[in-house]
Amino acid sequence: MQVDFGHTKQKTVDNKEVKLNFIAFVLSHSRQKYKEWLDRPFTTQDVIRAHENAFKWFVGMTNEIVYDQDSLIVVSENGGDLILTKEFQQYRESRGINLRVCRKADPESKGRIENVVGFIKQNYAKHRVFHNIDSWNEQGWEWLNRTGNYKVHNTTKKRPFEVFLLEKQHLKPVSKNIDILNNYETSIARCVHKDNTIRYQSNRYSLPLGTYNKFEKVCIKETETKKLIIYIAETGEIIAEHSIPEERSFNKR
Repeated sequence: MQVDFGHTKQKTVDNKEVKLNFIAFVLSHSRQKYKEWLDRPFTTQDVIRAHENAFKWFVGMTNEIVYDQDSLIVVSENGGDLILTKEFQQYRESRGINLRVCRKADPESKGRIENVVGFIKQNYAKHRVFHNIDSWNEQGWEWLNRTGNYKVHNTTKKRPFEVFLLEKQHLKPVSKNIDILNNYETSIARCVHKDNTIRYQSNRYSLPLGTYNKFEKVCIKETETKKLIIYIAETGEIIAEHSIPEERSFNKR
């Protein structure tokens, strides 16, 4: 698996310009892809959360993950030894990640992911109007299913999702859930929609009546028992709990 970052500038519905950042993952054999966007710079905690979501998307992880020398992951290189950021080193040990970091003078070693970053910019983001980060990510995952992982790849001449059906049999199972909220001091924010719902992993979850009028955003946490805990960041008050379904595109009331 190869991982890299990218950014674009998009027009908003009121004709303003916004900078969006994304992290992309690609499996080296099938070219199956995953990506997440933010409307702010990524933090190391964001990168960790994106890894967990990518492993869920792929239903497993590869034996090795290849990175660029990004400051969110690598602090410095000392005599060939990599010094990782404290948070990512802790995550690497918890998840058992075997990583390889490309040298800055060797861009060809991560050519697959650089092609994916360019593909996302030119095919998904180009000329697309930005409304909010939740809908932007939702549209992005739909694009992956419809185009990014369905369209015949120029090099392999195969559809990534078809090759992935074979490749995923060789992925390492992700045997345990990591409590990102507690272990890495981060939270996942979601915009509250007018119908008092939020979106998470292509599913819609209901909130108490009147939440939209009180809070612009709420925070969520996924538990080991596949429960979604929705709470107010400022107070820690839990306002809703839902079971997380296996399938996507599910409305939970």
